[in-house]
Formats: sequence, C-alpha cells, structure tokens
Amino acid sequence: MGDDSDWMKLPVDQKCEHKVWKARLNGYEEALKLFQRIDDTSPEWAKYQGIIKKFVTDSNSVAQLKGLEAVLAYVENAHVASRTVGEVLSGVVCKVFNQPKARAKELASDICLMYIEIEKADIVQEELIKGLENKNPKVVVACVETIRRALCEFGSKTVTLKPIIKVLPKLFESREKAVRHEAKLLAVEVYRWIRDSLRPPLQNINSVQLKELEEEWVKVPSSAPRQSRFLRSQQDLRTKFEEQQAVAGSDGDCEDVADSAPQVDPYELQDPVEILSKLPKDFYVKIEAKKWQERKEALEALAMLAKHPKLDNGDYGDVVRALKRVIGKDTNVILVSLAAKCLAGLAFGLRKNFGTYAGNVVPTILDKFKEKKPAVVQSLQEAIDAVFLTTTLQNLSEDMLAVMDNKNPSIKQQASLFLTRSICLSTPSTLPKSLLKPLCAALLKQVNDPAPEVRDAAIMALGTAMKVAGEKAVNPFLADLDKLKVDKIKAIASNVELAGGKKGGGVEKGKPGTKAQSEAPAKPAGAPQNAPLYKVRRHDLALIVEVCDELAAAVLPASCVKMLDSSNWKERLASMEEFYQVAEQMDIGAMPCQALVRMLAKKPGWKETNFQVLQLKLQVVAVVAQRGRFSKTSASVVLDALVEKMGDVKCGGKAKDALTAIGEACSLSWIAEQVVSLAFAQKNPKNQAETLNWLANAMKEFGFTGINVKAFINHVKTALGASNPAIRAAAISLLGVMYLYMGASLRMFFEDEKAALLAQIDAEFEKMQGQTPPAPTRGAIKRTGGQEEGEEAKEEGVAGDIMDLLPRTDISDKITEDMVSKVGDKNWTIRKEGLNEVAAVLSEAKFIKPSLGDLPITLKGRLSDSNKILVQQTLSIMQQMATAMGPALKQHVKTLGIPVITVLGDIKNTVRAAAMATLNSWVEQTGMKEWLEGEELSEELKRENPFLRQEVLGWLAVHLPTMRSVPSDLMLCVPPLFGCLEDRNVDVRKRAQDVLPVFMMHLGFDKMNKATGKLKPASKDQVVAMLDKARDVMPAKSAGPAKAAPTKPVSSVHPAKALAAAGKKPLGKGKEEEDKSGPIFTMVPNGKDLRVKDEKSLKTLKWNFGSPRDEYVEQLKVQMAPCVAKWLQEELFHHDFQHHIKAINSMIECLEEEHEAMVACLDLVLKWYTLRFFDTNTSVLMKALEYLKLLFLSLSKHNYHLSEQEANSFIPYLVLKVGESKDVVRKDVRAIMGMLCKVYPASRMFPFLMEGTKSKNSKQRAECLEELGCLIGFYGMSVCQPTAAKSLKEIAVHIGDRDTSVRNTALNTVVTVYNVCGEQVYKLIGHVGFTPQIRLNALGQSQQAEPSHVCSVGEFHLDLDLLEQLESDQTSVVLPDLVKHKLGDLLDPVIIPEPKLRPVPTHFDELHAGPSSTINLVISQVASGDINTSMKALAQIDEVLRQESIAEVMVGHTDQFLIATSLQLRLAHSTHMADTRLPREDIFKLYSCAIGNMLTLFGVARLAREASMGVLKDLVQGLVTVLLDPRIEESQEGQQLIRSVNMLLRRLFETSDQTNILSALLVLLQDSLLSSAGSPKFSELIMKCLWRMIKFLPDTISSLTLDKILLDVHNFMKLFPKDRLRKLKTDMPHRTLQTLLHTLCRLAGPTILDHLSLIEDKTESELEAHLKRVVNLFTGSLSLMTDDAEVLGEIFKKISSKENSKEGVSKLWEFKQRHPEVDLASHLKKLPQTFQTFVEHSLNTLCTERGDKARTPYPTTGTHNREGRHRGYSPSPQVHTHPTPGRDELRPSVYQERLKILRQLHGLENNNKVQYLQEGMQIPVNFAAD
Repeated sequence: MGDDSDWMKLPVDQKCEHKVWKARLNGYEEALKLFQRIDDTSPEWAKYQGIIKKFVTDSNSVAQLKGLEAVLAYVENAHVASRTVGEVLSGVVCKVFNQPKARAKELASDICLMYIEIEKADIVQEELIKGLENKNPKVVVACVETIRRALCEFGSKTVTLKPIIKVLPKLFESREKAVRHEAKLLAVEVYRWIRDSLRPPLQNINSVQLKELEEEWVKVPSSAPRQSRFLRSQQDLRTKFEEQQAVAGSDGDCEDVADSAPQVDPYELQDPVEILSKLPKDFYVKIEAKKWQERKEALEALAMLAKHPKLDNGDYGDVVRALKRVIGKDTNVILVSLAAKCLAGLAFGLRKNFGTYAGNVVPTILDKFKEKKPAVVQSLQEAIDAVFLTTTLQNLSEDMLAVMDNKNPSIKQQASLFLTRSICLSTPSTLPKSLLKPLCAALLKQVNDPAPEVRDAAIMALGTAMKVAGEKAVNPFLADLDKLKVDKIKAIASNVELAGGKKGGGVEKGKPGTKAQSEAPAKPAGAPQNAPLYKVRRHDLALIVEVCDELAAAVLPASCVKMLDSSNWKERLASMEEFYQVAEQMDIGAMPCQALVRMLAKKPGWKETNFQVLQLKLQVVAVVAQRGRFSKTSASVVLDALVEKMGDVKCGGKAKDALTAIGEACSLSWIAEQVVSLAFAQKNPKNQAETLNWLANAMKEFGFTGINVKAFINHVKTALGASNPAIRAAAISLLGVMYLYMGASLRMFFEDEKAALLAQIDAEFEKMQGQTPPAPTRGAIKRTGGQEEGEEAKEEGVAGDIMDLLPRTDISDKITEDMVSKVGDKNWTIRKEGLNEVAAVLSEAKFIKPSLGDLPITLKGRLSDSNKILVQQTLSIMQQMATAMGPALKQHVKTLGIPVITVLGDIKNTVRAAAMATLNSWVEQTGMKEWLEGEELSEELKRENPFLRQEVLGWLAVHLPTMRSVPSDLMLCVPPLFGCLEDRNVDVRKRAQDVLPVFMMHLGFDKMNKATGKLKPASKDQVVAMLDKARDVMPAKSAGPAKAAPTKPVSSVHPAKALAAAGKKPLGKGKEEEDKSGPIFTMVPNGKDLRVKDEKSLKTLKWNFGSPRDEYVEQLKVQMAPCVAKWLQEELFHHDFQHHIKAINSMIECLEEEHEAMVACLDLVLKWYTLRFFDTNTSVLMKALEYLKLLFLSLSKHNYHLSEQEANSFIPYLVLKVGESKDVVRKDVRAIMGMLCKVYPASRMFPFLMEGTKSKNSKQRAECLEELGCLIGFYGMSVCQPTAAKSLKEIAVHIGDRDTSVRNTALNTVVTVYNVCGEQVYKLIGHVGFTPQIRLNALGQSQQAEPSHVCSVGEFHLDLDLLEQLESDQTSVVLPDLVKHKLGDLLDPVIIPEPKLRPVPTHFDELHAGPSSTINLVISQVASGDINTSMKALAQIDEVLRQESIAEVMVGHTDQFLIATSLQLRLAHSTHMADTRLPREDIFKLYSCAIGNMLTLFGVARLAREASMGVLKDLVQGLVTVLLDPRIEESQEGQQLIRSVNMLLRRLFETSDQTNILSALLVLLQDSLLSSAGSPKFSELIMKCLWRMIKFLPDTISSLTLDKILLDVHNFMKLFPKDRLRKLKTDMPHRTLQTLLHTLCRLAGPTILDHLSLIEDKTESELEAHLKRVVNLFTGSLSLMTDDAEVLGEIFKKISSKENSKEGVSKLWEFKQRHPEVDLASHLKKLPQTFQTFVEHSLNTLCTERGDKARTPYPTTGTHNREGRHRGYSPSPQVHTHPTPGRDELRPSVYQERLKILRQLHGLENNNKVQYLQEGMQIPVNFAAD
C-alpha cells in the first residue's frame, strides 16, 4: 500500500511513465478524462506529445487497452496530434496489430482513421503499407483491413489507390488464407471506386482467384460510391451530407454534397516499361534490309514490346523515323499495316511524351491513306487516332489543311473522317474560332466535291463541329451553302454523340438569367445644417492656443470647457465624462483632433492627481485617435505625457490603449520610434520597461512592416546595458518578438555582449524557435492630411535588408602582395598555404566590404588548378566569401562567379557538388540577374561538356521560375539550349527539355520559335515539336515573394446586405456562388507603390503597347490576383464578354462601398479597362465607359488625384477611343476626358491629346483638336505644353489637312487661342506653309471683319467654296487690304480684358503648381531661341538664387540649369552673334544674365557641389569658347564680359566638386589634343586652368577621389603615350601632366598606388610605372635633404661675403646643374628679401653669360615669384605668360609690380578678380621630367 500511495501522488504525465503497470493504468484513465475535458488549444497537450507513443506500446495488455483509448481521445482533440502520427502509427502496427484482443485491434484501427481525419492520410497509408512487409500474418491482415476501412469511409480522393493496387498481386500470392481473403475484400472495395480500371493490373494473378474476384465484382452495386466520413477541412460537406440524409433517408441521393469518385485512368496505375534497350541489336539494320521477311522480323519484335500499356520515356526519335520510313516508302502493305500498329502502340504507351514526334508522322500517315485495302486503312486510322491523343488539333491543323487540297479522293475522305473523330474528342475551348474558320473553309470546298464519299465525310465533319462549337459559331461559315446541305449538317449535329457523353457548345442552353436592376447605392446621410467650423487640411499644422480653444469650444459644451480646470476633482471628473461622451458621438469630419488633445493639457493637464480623471483623459485620447483624422502633429502633443504614464499602476493600461490607438492612426513604425526615444530620454526605469513591453505586444498586433530595425537595435542595446533587471528582461522579451520576424540574423548584432547576457538572449530565441509570427490584427492605417504622401512608401516591410545593417570590415589591406603571390605560386604546397591565409582572414573579419584588391583574379586562376584539392578549397573560400560579403558580392560575379560555372564541367562528382554549392550560395546573395546579363553564360553552355551542360541546365531550371523578369541577354542562351536538346547525352537532353518551359515562360513562345529559323531542317522539326510540347506545360510567371502577410480587406459588406444577397440566390448553389457576398476588392498594403517600383526597375513590363499581347494580359492577371476576389478575377479574365459585363456590374455596385480598396488597386483597374478598349464587342465597351464615368465622378468627389503611372497607363488608350466611328462612344469618351481634368492636371493631359493629333484616324485627329481647344479656352495658354509656340505650330499644321472636319476643328482651335491671347497668335504660330497660311490669313480677315461672331470654340465656320477656290488657284490669290477700312470703334482699346496668362510667373510665390515642376518649366525656357524669353527665365532664376530662404528649391536642378545655360552660350556664340539683325547689346545682355546667374549659383556651396563632371566639362568648354571669340574681344562691352567670365571660372574652380572639375579639365584637354580642327589656344587655356587647379591641390587633396582622377589620367596616357605626347608641337601637355602626377605623389605619398582600383587593365598605360618612379624619387630625395641643406648653407655663406660672392654664385649654379631636383625656393625662403633678389639676378646673369639660353630662368621665392603671383592673367590669346629669358626689362610683370605699389598707396585691392589664373602657373624647374 505504501508503494501505491507513492505513485498516487504523482502528476498524470509521470504516472503514465511509471514502471508499475497499475500506476500507468491509473495514469491512462486520468489522461483519458483529461483529454476529453480540456480545450483543444490548451498547453497541457504539449506535455504528452513526447510520451504518447508509450501509451500504444505498453507491455501490459490491460494498461495498453486503456492507453489506446487515451490515444484515440488525444488524436481527436489535441491541436498538436498531427506531430505524433509517425511514431504512434509505427507502434500501432508493430505492437497492437499483433495482439489477440479484438478490442485492441479495433481501437488501433480507429486511431489510424482518426489520423486520416486530421489530414495525415499520406503518412498513415505509408505506415500501413510498410506493415504489409511484416512477417507476422496477423499484422498484415490488420493493415489490409484498416486500409479497406479507410478507403470505404474516406473514399479514393483521400486514400491514394496507386500504391494499394501495386501491392495487391503480392497479397494474393500470400500463403496465409486470411491474408488472401482480406486482399480479396480490399480488391472488391477498390473495384467499387475505379471499376474496370482495376482489371489490367490484376490480370496476372491466379486464375481461380481472378474468377472469384469476377464473381464478387458482379455483385457490386452499379451506383457510384460516396464517402461517409470526412476530413476536418471537409466538415461543411459533412453537415450538408447529414442534412440531405435526414431529408431523403439513409439511402438518399447526396449528389449535390459529396462528390462522386474521381475517374481513375488505368494508365496511371501502371508502371512504365523501358523498351529501347530491349530492342534487338540489329533492329535498325534489319528494318532497312532488302528482304521483306527481315523487315517483318524487326517490326514484330517492336510490336511485341509496344504492347506494354505504359512505356518509359526516352529518345524514340530513331524508332519513329524508322517506322515513318516503312509507312511512307515500303511497298509491302503487310509491313505498312504492322508499322502502323507499332506506331499506335508507342503512342498509346507514351501518351503526351509521344507528342514530340506527332508532327513528323501525321503527314506521312495522311498521305498513305491513298491505299485502298481495308486492313491497311484500318491500321492507319488506329495509328493516327492514337497519335492525336498525344497532341492537339491546333498542332496538327496545318498538316490537315495541307492534305485537304489533295487530288486523291481517298486521302480527302480519310482526312475529313479523322477530323470528325478528332473534333468529337475536342471541347469548345480547344476548338476556337481561329482554328474553326480555316477548317470550315476547307471542308466547305469538299462539300461540293464530285466524289460522294468525300462530300459525306465533309458534311459529317461540319456536323460534328457544329455539335461541339455550337450553331452560333459554325452558322456564319454556312451562309453560302444551299439549304439542303445545311439541313443535313444540322441533322448530323443533332445525332452526333460526343466522347464521354459531353454536351456540345450550343445544344442545351440554360435559361437566361433574369437581369436584376442594380439600384444605385444609398447616399450617405446629409451633412448637418450647421457646417463644422473645423476642416481637416492636407498638412495639419500645429495650431496656436487661441485657435485650439475656439475650435474646441465649437464642439464641446460650455459647461464641459468651463469645469476642465476646476479645483474640485468631482467637477473635473464630470467635465471629463461629458467630454468623453461628446467625443464618442462626434462625426469624423467635425472632430478637431489637435484642438481636443490640446484641451486635455489645460491646467492641471497631465499632472492630474485624481486617477479617475486621468483615466478618462487617456480614454478620450484613444477615442479621438480611433474616430478622428488623427495626425502626427496631434500625436506629438500627447506622446510625452502618455509615455510618462506607462509605468503608472492605475493608468498604465489606459496609456497603452491610447498609444495603440494612435499607432493605428499614424502607423506603428513612426510612433514606436518616437515612444522609445521619449522613454529612454526619461530616468524612470518602470516607464522604460513598460514601454518595451508595450512595443513587443504592439509588434505582434501590427506586424513588423515598416519597423526601423537599426534604431530599435540601438535602443535595445541601451536597455540591455541598464542596471535595472526589469528593463533588461523587457528588452530580451522584445528581442524574442523581433526574432519571430527577423530570424537568426538578429543575433549577429549582439555577439559582442557579455556571455551571461548572450545566454539569456539565446534562451529567449530558443523559446521562439519553430513559432510563426502571428497574423496582424491591427494596422488598417487611417491616412490623415497631416501625413506626407511619401510616408506610405517608407513602410515597405522591414526597413532595409538586415544584411545591410551589419558592420563590415575592409580587408583589402590584409590581402597583401605576399599572400596573393603565394596563392599564385608554382608550388602547390605554397598555393595551399596562401589559400589557408585567405580563409583565415575571412574567418577573422566575419563580415567584409567588397574591396578585395587582386585576390579575385588570383582565386580565378585557382579554380582551374590541376590539383583538385586546391580547387575544392578555393570553392570553400568562395562560399565563405559569399556569407561574409552579402549582397555586395554582385560586383565579383563576372570575375569570380562565372568561372565557378566552368568548374561544373569537372569529371569528379565531389568537385561538381562543391561548385554547385558555391554557385547556390552566391546566387542566394546576388540574385540571378547579374548571372544572366552578358554572353558569358551562353558561352559556357556552348561548351560540349555533358557534365557542365546538365548541371547548368538543372541550376537554371531551379532558379529561373522564381524570377519575375529576366534580362534580354537570356535570349543568347536559346541557341545553345536548342543544341542541348539534341545532345548525345540523355541527361543533357532531359535537362534541356525540363528547362525549356521555364525559358518560354520568360521569353515567350514566339521569340523561341523564331530562333529555330537558324537550325537545320531536321533539327528544326524536332525542336519546334519540343517547343509546342513545352508551351503546353509552361508554368505561370512568378509574382515574386510576398512582402507581407495578407491583411483583412478594408472594405466589407454590411451584414444586412449580405443576408439580402444570400436571400436572392436560389438554393443549392455551390460554395463559389456564396463567396460573391464578400468584398470584391482587397487592400494590399503598399501594393501600388511596389508595382510602380517594379515597373521602374523593369521587373515588370511597362504598360505600353499597340495592341495587348498575351504577356501583358498574363502579367495583369497575376498582379490583380491578390487585389480582387477570386470569383471576380475569373470573371474579369474570362474569354466570354458576358462575364466581363457581369464583372463591370459588380464593380459599379461596390463603387462607393469599397472606394478605399478600389483606389488601392486603381492602376490595375484602369489597365483592365484599357484592354476592353481593344474589344470588338460594343456592349462591353459601353458598359466600361459607363463605369469609368462613375469612377472619375467618385474620384473627383473624394479629391483623389491620378498618379503619373495611372495616367500613363490609361489616358493614351482613352485617346485612341476618341476616334471611334460610333457617335455614342465618342460622346462618352469626351465626357470622361472632361472629368479627367478634375483628377489630373489639364497641362499634363495636353501632351496626350497632342500625340493623338498625329493619328492616321481623321476622327481622332478632329476630336483631339477640339478637346485641345476646349482646354485652352477653359484654362488659358498656360495649359500648352511644352511651350505655347511649339504646340500652336503643331495645331496650325492641321489647318492644311486633307480632311474637312480636321481643318475646321484646327481653325476653331486657333480661333479659341485668338480669343485668349489676341494678335499674339500669329507670332506664336509663325510661318506654317502656304496653304495653312492662306487659311490663317482668312481667319485674320474674318476676325477683323466680324470680331463679335467669334466667341467660343465651335462657332467659327468656313466658306468651303472659297477655300476650294483658293486651293485650286493659289497663284492668283489677292488678299483684301483691310488696313484701309475704317473700323471705327473697333480700333479703340479692346473692351474684353486681355487675359494675363503668362507661361512663367514672375514670382515663385504666385505659383499654384509644385516648385519642382515650375523650376523645370523655367529652366526649359532658359535655352529658348528667343533672347527675351531666355532673359526673363534667367531673371526669375536669379531672383530665386539671391533669396537664401528659397534658394534650396534649386537643389536637384543644378545640372539641368547648367545644361540649359551651356546650350544658351553655344546658341549665342553660333547663332545670335552671326545674326546681323540682332542688336549686339541684347546679345551681351544675354551673356551678362547667364554669367551673372552662374556666379550666383556657384556662390551657393551646396548647389555648386551638385554640378556633375559632364556638365562642368560642357560649361568650361562654353566659357573658354567665349574667351576665344574675337568678335567679343573687339567690342567695348567684350572686355567687361571677359572679366566676368574670368571671375566665373575662378569661382567655379574654387567652389565646385574638385574631383569633377579636375576630371572635366583632363577630358577637355584630351579632346582638344585629339581634335584636328581645334584651336591650339583652346588647349593652352585648358592647360592654364589645370595649372590653377594644381595650385589648389595642397588644400583640396583630402576631398579628391583619387581613384577617379587616376582613371582619367590613365585614359589620357592610354590615348597619348609618352612617345606620342612628345611628338606634339609643344611640350606643355607633357609637362602639365607630369606636374599633376608629381604634385599628387608628393601630397599623397606611397599610398597613391592603392588608388588604381578603377583601372581594369593597368598594362594599357604607363601610369603605374610612372607613379612608382615618382614615389621612389621622393623617397630617395628625403635622404638627401640634410646633405643638400649643409652644402647650400656653405654656398650661401660665400655669397653673403663680399670677397667670395661671385665664387658662391658660380658654385650655386654648378650645384643646381648637378641636382636639378632640389627646390632652391624652400631654402631661400629663410633668407632676407634683398638677398633672394640678389641671388636670382646673379643666377640669371650667369645663365645668360654661359649661353644656357635654352633653360628657363631659375625662380626663387623672391621678386620673380611675386611677379608670378601678381602677373595679370587673362585667358584671352593676347596674353603671353612665358617671357623670353634674359629680357626682364620687357616683362609686363615689371610694370605690374609698379602698378601694385601704386594701388597699395591709394588703398586699392591688389587681388584683382579679373586676373587670377596666372597665380601659381609657372612650371617649377626643379621638376625632374620623366
């Protein structure tokens, strides 16, 4: 008893595992009660998940029996039961089915069936079939019996029959009678479900057993079997089944509920047989033998093999060709008949796999029908019928039509009969109009054939076609046939019996459904009489206190407002209760959210001491956020207060509820970041912990979309470091929730934490492992006016890729030359050592940047290493590199990735496997796009290596289906793919066939079919057949990975409406009909933004076509799938127009109810309606236009504005329909265009209409011109885009149109323009040709003669007779001189005020459009050919640039403005200056405006740095051209202009991006030296500019991108090597380049050699070698500096003494000759100025005396250098900057020095802005030329 008391105290789960059987029995009994009592989602179930198998396998039979009962209850009720199926059933089969107790077996069988009920039928069946192998016959019998029960109760849809039928013959061979008996019962049960399909697999069993089976099968009822037990997912069927049984009795017909057993094809139950290897070895020899007996032997052998019902797929091409040869050419009819039977056998055995060869044999068989012997004809009929089953009528139609014109009547008759049999097997969908039309045309010819058998066969075929396609489809083709023959055809159609008892397309038509008149949706309740004072604006700005008080007082009772700040808490409580009630009942449009929440902050505000009042305040915040248009501005008012209350015991819950409500209104991603920042800015640890807890819960409710991961990780790290344990625990809990969404990659960010803390984090992650993120229950974001439109785009899933947030290490400095040389060493052991070092570097760095130096090229060599171990090690390193580098690996795909594909051709399996693993790891990081671009992949496929081909094709078959779009270069892989289809290797051919449909999915059938044109005829036939086959199995294009879990539809149907809709539906309709009561549109978050993004990145096709192709329709279908209800999707893309009309009616009914969801997919809706514009059915078109009118009316009412993408994909196709021939259509289209202007700017509509005027359709041209006139009349001239002049010239061209209506409309439009802008219309239009000009003049006369008659568009009418007369005799036209007429009052000032419409407003604050579009418009006019227009535009730009407050609007437009200005400079130079009619003053004003604007722009640092290299290049070229223009220099104003240009150049060099301007100058110098027509002065000035930039280098070297500069120098030296450079007329380019490189080396030092990364092939120029020499020179000169200083010191001592001065000067001159690289200036700087002047003068004198005139005088830091700095420089050609040595007295610098002194005396500035470039221009003589 003591023992009993011990285990009695244990928990139930421990009792179940106790060693005492009584304890286990008691535990099982208690578990049974527990399982029947607890909820199905209780955590208690998980306790028993690991021990449930022990219940079944208990060694005590009594306890086992009770355990089985408990297991049955567990499986029936537990939500985790499906996880235990494998282990429980293995125990059931092994330990229960062998028990003698019938009750145990019964319970075990019930457990198996219960597992099937919970959707685990496949595993149950697998375990039971395994049990059939058990040696214990009792187990086998029990397994067979259980399978039979399962099939009987659940039916053949749930229990798979093929594996059962496969084991039946073996069961019949068992020695045990019980097994055989049970097998017989099972066979009878299987027969109930599939009938005669079971006979072929059992034909080989014992004849006695077969006879017994036949007797039992006869007794089986003929009625179709029904399942009596249902899966959990079929419980709705079960309910209906029981209801019907209750009504109709237990034997009632349940046809409407439980589906009948599926028809099982016996072919599917067979195992394929491989026969190609079993053919006689001499088969191909014998079949071509001369003796017919030998040919017969070969055919008989094949016929025996072809009798197998199912053949294994293989290459039957040679066999089929041999049979074709026999059928077509053999004269022995016996052999022809035998070959036809063989062909039929192959077709029956291969089925669809034979379709490849069908196109080759059908023409031969049809031609052989000329044989008249019945036996041969019958064999040929059987053969062609079998072949037809493997392909489609569409594929054979060309061959059929070809033989219809044959002269042999037998062939025509048999072709018609074959067509009859084929059509019988077709359906209306496989017999489309495009196929029916040519077939009927051919048959109609045969209906009148002289041979009666041909006529009868043709009539039979037409009758069958009528039966299948319907009379409506065939009758149009019978119009010319006499009535007698038509009656015959109809009689045959009524008597034809189609295969399988199918009904034809036009036989039994259902009753037409009654059209329910759709009532207009009920309008919302009218607005209250007193309109609300508060109106939500687009940008909810912060309101001042007075405004808030006024708005709040307008909606709150006076007593409420008065008592809010009462000192009595009870009054405050009463006030808040009243406040809460008002907020709950307030209308959303009348709720001033910001005013209300600010009202809550009134004293005592959020420092309220009474918790009841404070709770009500928090509730009010939640209600206002839920019901009103709550903006981020309003949220900012209360967030701080809410965070302060998070830790409050009494009010914390309400504060969290308020935050959640605000999160729904303003998006969690924004509020979460704000709340966490506020919490950690406080010092209250409880608030911080509760904030993190709230955030963890909010993430589960809202989902992870839009969360700023990086910001939260920083906050979490702060929390983890907190001293308070509650904060740390909350942070770890938050990490657990984030782990659900981010996965294991989240841990990477915390690997540096302490070990103990990391262990806690890991433990939290382990808890979350295996769990899936909960579906979001919140997050239907209410977009308010306070939110910017761009905010939605930011919330595209998790903010940024996780891998992009990881800190990465630059390992380029660790990849040393020594390491690289080791990897490339000749000795394999050293190579291995080098690879080990590389692997160690990667392991240490973990995450790396993409810069790898020379390592990629070296590793590429190792991939082709002769040592396979090193190849595998290299592949391992590359896998490591993929993980470490992440997505940045893309840049190494071409260098390193493509060579990995080459390794796939290796002979060794291990190497190929490693290469494939590497390839997949790279693709995981880079995606497939980079691999498919270029021709590298196609070149790899061209290699005739079977291993390589099959691996690459298999790889493509896996990855291509996942892509939504592919680069066009994939087409290059098609020819090698066709070659693989005919490869000798079977695996290559199979892989090629597998990947063929995937290629076709992306490229389309037409492109691939066209590519077969280059193949040989024999190859082409095979490939085309394979393409046809692939087209049938082509997969649907991938729509890309889902961005987020689908959310609930925003719009929903009111329950009452749903019930009403359900009440209208007739009883007995299927589930599909019932689903129509739900919403038809589903709002997909950010779906529209993602589609725009995909279209811009070319991931999807741009909606631009002449007529819609299949790929556009398919793409739209895929895109609409998640956005619309399934039934609506089917209606929208149905081939029948009636379904389209139903779909449009549904959309009309739900237009207002589901407005928001419809707007979310408006772009797709508009695209679908553009497809309808191409339909020929008028009913659909009119219904579509009706919907569009209602749609744009609704959009206008909701103040919606079309996006550019929506407009571009819809308006061009709407413009096409404006030229429709039907007036009613044109009227509706024009009405829609009028509505469009309310949701889309008229100025944007204008270009679409202008494009429409270019149509060949005269109606379209006329309608577009009329619409243009309406737009101009209504909106004024500002609507004309791009400019009024250009638009009007294009409109005026149509005045000379051939079509009268077009001419009239064009003139009417010009009349409208005249009414708007008066006489200016002639200036805008200009000269437009002779005939239009006459009509314009006629227009002018009419306007002057009768101005009062021309008032609006459409009121101007032409005298057509006059115009025709003018056209016939244009030479004699004499226009009346109306100037002589006295018009009297008409010449007085015009009464009608002239509209003040200007294309470009003077001030930007007048603009109604956005600043960006206005800037674009103004800049476009800067480049105008009209000087005044250009100057006005420049004046407006100048006004913007001079105002610091608005100058920022030019950000992003700098390049655009500089391009326009450069164009204007070029125009002025080439056109305006050459035009003698233009005043020079105006041209110089234009120059001044342009240069002044650029001076101002380059004075704004941010704008100056925006200028790109190409733009700067053009600008400098234009400015230097101005300086070199002699016409400018000659004029008086030109000198001032040149000074302005000089000043602009100086500012440009100082403020623009130094890298860009230096690159621009290098490219300009290169171009000028290359150009033979260029001026040498131009090159000289560019070089002077370069010298100026060199002077800046010491200050700007840190901001230079040396890699880019050295790349430009490399390109320069590649075009101009040293030898070519020295051959130029002057050595200045050479010296300039050398000085630049010398200065860069001096400033950057040896590290300059690390900046050659952008140069692909460094051997192409001498740059690297030159840099190394200069670096070595500097390194060596450093060691000489000390000695030089000592020597020069001695020399200077001698010069300073009177006795030895001459000797000292002489020694200094000699020292300089020996050491030209020493810079004397640096040594002389320390000496007095007079001494410097003396040394310089003495050296120059000595230089002259010794005849060294070729040398440049030696400069020092004395007078000479000062002259250099102050020498006047103007880039004009007259200035000589290099004076002749020895003639100092003639130098301008002497006079300039004097001028400098004079200016200083008078207090003038010496830093002349005009003369600046010469500063630092003198080339240093101490530079050692290369």
